[in-house]
Amino acid sequence: MEEKFYQLASFEYVADVQIVRGKLESEGIPVFLRDENTLNSDPLISNAIGGVKLQVYSKDKERAIAIYDEIRAYAVDNDGNTIVCPNCKAQRSEPFYNSNGIFYKLFPFFEKRKYKCLNCGIITNSK
Repeated sequence: MEEKFYQLASFEYVADVQIVRGKLESEGIPVFLRDENTLNSDPLISNAIGGVKLQVYSKDKERAIAIYDEIRAYAVDNDGNTIVCPNCKAQRSEPFYNSNGIFYKLFPFFEKRKYKCLNCGIITNSK
């Protein structure tokens, strides 16, 4: 049985997802934002719950991925340089939130920033 929804991406803040949402909806792809209302009421728990999740119907998955890849903003370091994957050297990384353990769920701002390469899937720590 095929899943009804596909999670295209997750974003730390609700405002960050609005451009992608608008672009997908303008292309005729219905968008669903999981945990949007939770983060609108308490944005400080974003890391603890994994941010706001942008979902589309599974039947729209391929079109949504192609559109998202066209407008995606990849992770940058403190100097504004695109994060380079140490494994495959691709410049296609996004922030990754692990939140393992009760401590990081209660105090997510103590967790070191991590990045996930969208090319090879490796997760690295920030410098």
